[in-house]
Amino acid sequence: MLRELKSERKGPRKADTVVVFLHGYGADGADLLGLADPLAPHLPGTAFYAPNAPEPCLNNPMGYQWFPIPWMDGSSEAQAQASAAQSFKDINAFLDGVLADEGLAADRLALVGFSQGTMMALAVAPQRDEEIAGVVGFSGRLLDPDNVGQARVKPPVLLVHGDQDPVVPFESMGIAGEALQKAGFTVYGHVMKGTAHGISPDGLSVALAFLKERFAARL
Repeated sequence: MLRELKSERKGPRKADTVVVFLHGYGADGADLLGLADPLAPHLPGTAFYAPNAPEPCLNNPMGYQWFPIPWMDGSSEAQAQASAAQSFKDINAFLDGVLADEGLAADRLALVGFSQGTMMALAVAPQRDEEIAGVVGFSGRLLDPDNVGQARVKPPVLLVHGDQDPVVPFESMGIAGEALQKAGFTVYGHVMKGTAHGISPDGLSVALAFLKERFAARL
């Protein structure tokens, strides 16, 4: 059974492009939807969505999770895998609904993830029926690098990571980038120097440039 994802929307009544933010473990959609404010003036005609993950976070009842993290919350690997698989379906259904509501094709959609949200974005986007405009992944990793070659579509990917990240090791960026490139994806990368587990101004600027380029390329 699919779980409905609740989301706020920012943007014009009639949009011609859509950005969907996927938040990290223990956060909520509002945590990333604030990024719409600095991005919107440079992405006119873009609607921004930021759904809450479907499960209350085991470590933070005020926040949400796409799946539990065994070493942080005492869940089992089986629970984590089952939750991730269900969230995969939930996100796909949410994206289908957004595109239908906005009356837009898949190539007018981009995903922007942070941490656990990046993990879900990198899992979902390659398995969509149609290729989306692109994926921006902040401070995350590939959940299953060995199976990325089974992708149905290969949207361009921008990986952005702080080199002082104490939560998701900086090395995860290189592992993900190498696996995606070997599988035939076009991959870009940006290192946020001196940044821990977060999004720096330079990282956001690079993400904006990527989104503008990807949306323009699909006109």
